[in-house]
Amino acid sequence: MSRLQVVSGKGGTGKTTVAAALALALATEGKRTLLVEVEGRQGIARLFETEALPYEERKIAVASGGGEVYALAIDAERALLDYLQMFYKLGSAGRALKKLGAIDFATTIAPGVRDVLLTGKACEAVRRRDKQGRFAYDYVVMDAPPTGRVTRFLNVNDEVAGLAKIGPIYNQAQAVMRVLKSPGTAVHMVTLLEEMPVQETADGITELKAAELPVGKVIVNQVRPHLLDEAAVRAAAGDRREEVAASLATAGLAAPAKLVGPLLDQAAEHAQRVELEREQRAVLARLGLPTYELPFIGEGLDLAGLYRLAGELRHLGEVFA
Repeated sequence: MSRLQVVSGKGGTGKTTVAAALALALATEGKRTLLVEVEGRQGIARLFETEALPYEERKIAVASGGGEVYALAIDAERALLDYLQMFYKLGSAGRALKKLGAIDFATTIAPGVRDVLLTGKACEAVRRRDKQGRFAYDYVVMDAPPTGRVTRFLNVNDEVAGLAKIGPIYNQAQAVMRVLKSPGTAVHMVTLLEEMPVQETADGITELKAAELPVGKVIVNQVRPHLLDEAAVRAAAGDRREEVAASLATAGLAAPAKLVGPLLDQAAEHAQRVELEREQRAVLARLGLPTYELPFIGEGLDLAGLYRLAGELRHLGEVFA
């Protein structure tokens, strides 16, 4: 089982929701999971209906069987201050640099350094052990940037190589890459059964493989049930319209003849969506990766819905092994 689970996907596919549900699913039966946010959007806090996450690991949920989910919103400036203290013992001096704006300058002008700090904090949590030598967390789940940026974000070694060939930053990047490229890491892609998200998923997987980053699974989110197939639509169309109207009348509906047209239009739209989804499933199948589907849950997603998604992930079995 990969201990670092990275979740990415096109914007709007629900990658943060899937990352949160995955953290809950992995925390079952007494496990401890850390859910990490790196984009500063506080999406995790909203999902768990809690206040904004500080720059510290805080328990936000209890999973089935008594497991615990902790969360951390990583801030690049605070991570750099931690880094300066860890390697250079610049506690008070680092705070002075922050007041002068040097910290903000460093994390903005050198995005490679910024990504090393963000990913490094997550990788440190993966490696951390307690006094008994046990891992502090059984799993770490990272809500990563979208597909268009995730490979560059994770492939920090290449970014930093252009800035430094030796020294602490370079060594930190090397340590991070040892975790990110190890068998203990998996990068999962979240998509919808729509053309653009599926294409971005395919492109993102190609980029991850080219960078030799470990690709995990494809998670298809918000899958709607198929209510009618093409044969049912054809049976209700054309010369069967009168029979449909008669059936509606038998069911006690008023003005059945007026309902036939709108109902058949909806049925045709449904059949068209089913066909488009079939085409996108075929594209995903050609990627050669395990693909799992999560159901569409109502309009919006509350905390109860998040736990339901976690249950769906558990129901899939050892999906992320």
